[in-house]
Amino acid sequence: MNDTKQLWNTALSEIELSVSKANFTTWFKNTNIVKEEEGIVFISVPNSFVKEWLYNKYHKFILKSLREVKENVRGVEYIITPKGEELVGERVTTILPHTQNTIELPLKDLYINKDDNLNSRYSFETFVVGPFNELANAAARAIIKNPGVVYNPLFIHGPTGLGKTHLIQAVGNEIKKQHASKKVFYTTSEKFFLDYINSVQVNKISIFKEKYRKYDVFIMDDIQFFGGKQGTQDELFHLFNSLYDNNKQIIFSSDKHCNYIPDIEDRLKSRFSQGMIVDISEPDLESRAAILRSKIKSLGFSLPDETISFVASSLKGNVRELEGILNAIICQAQVKNKDLTLNEIRTIVKNNKKDRKTISTEDVVEIVTDFYNLEKDFIYQKTRRREVVKPRQIIMFLLREDFGVSYPTIGQKLGGRDHTTVIHSCEKVRKDLELNSSLSQELEQIRSMF
Repeated sequence: MNDTKQLWNTALSEIELSVSKANFTTWFKNTNIVKEEEGIVFISVPNSFVKEWLYNKYHKFILKSLREVKENVRGVEYIITPKGEELVGERVTTILPHTQNTIELPLKDLYINKDDNLNSRYSFETFVVGPFNELANAAARAIIKNPGVVYNPLFIHGPTGLGKTHLIQAVGNEIKKQHASKKVFYTTSEKFFLDYINSVQVNKISIFKEKYRKYDVFIMDDIQFFGGKQGTQDELFHLFNSLYDNNKQIIFSSDKHCNYIPDIEDRLKSRFSQGMIVDISEPDLESRAAILRSKIKSLGFSLPDETISFVASSLKGNVRELEGILNAIICQAQVKNKDLTLNEIRTIVKNNKKDRKTISTEDVVEIVTDFYNLEKDFIYQKTRRREVVKPRQIIMFLLREDFGVSYPTIGQKLGGRDHTTVIHSCEKVRKDLELNSSLSQELEQIRSMF
């Protein structure tokens, strides 16, 4: 298929079936494919808010939808082709009529450095620190002075959308500033995997090995993607040894603790555990409000404290979702050319917020069993095996606490168990949470998957 319009229309028809009407209208209207080069699809978007939202929330889904139409699509890039914006020197200037403010976005900030894959917008200056991430922030800052000496490797884990990518890229950007001679490189595990596969196909594996061994600071995002990929794990293991033996700094991020990543070799888990492992949890109310204020300030925008408090208290999920809804509010304010009322903001939050109560019992079972690398059928069986009992109790606890399912219904759904068994399981998890911090972290990671 060579017609980019047809390609995008077909992909959109798939996307429209999977998102709400409000979200589809807000984020996919006025988008189109402007070109396709060497398997990279370039999608035109009207402004930076839409660009960030599509990349953070829908990027993988967009790529998947395009690949279902055209198999050789390798990636997606978003290009801002705004209406009502003008180029001024080397900056894109956007006038916000209702605030009489100007948002200036340096063009260089809209692109990733081609040499190291780092985005200059990710810095410590724009990273909001709170109780939910202060240990991870401290560990990240500690390695900047002497990369490769302390906390090597640094392994940061936590649910999606809590700022892991921001933090690990901030380390890379800060090391570049303080150690100009050091070569820094950031990549995702998916890109590393694709690079490895391509090198094998063209018989250039030696070039692949040399490429990654030359860096002084190696940063890899989303390490959980390697689960079950034996060949790539082998290459990462040998790369790790080479870098570590030469005192090169290694930084990883993952959506879960390395011990809970399914289908990862023990020798790799051992390497991940050699340095410092820290987690980022969900932000508390004060931290969520601080994140909103920081984002608003960086955009030169303004919102009443009442609005900030409402948005912060309405969302208990990830930072990415929080910022996405803020972007939606600003987008709507620009479109309507006025300050939004609190009722209008309530509607935006409602239309864009994840509704956990729509999830089914089967969905909860699938998510929890996948997290613990367990067959789903075991949950419904009459077995007291330890590796089954714990996930089953957590499923019962989540169904009761997060989704308000009655004890009898939970018992009925999970193999016809008596409601007293469910009550006992929920109480067991509550008591364990008070004594076991690692269980609390596991629950946070599981909840982020809903």
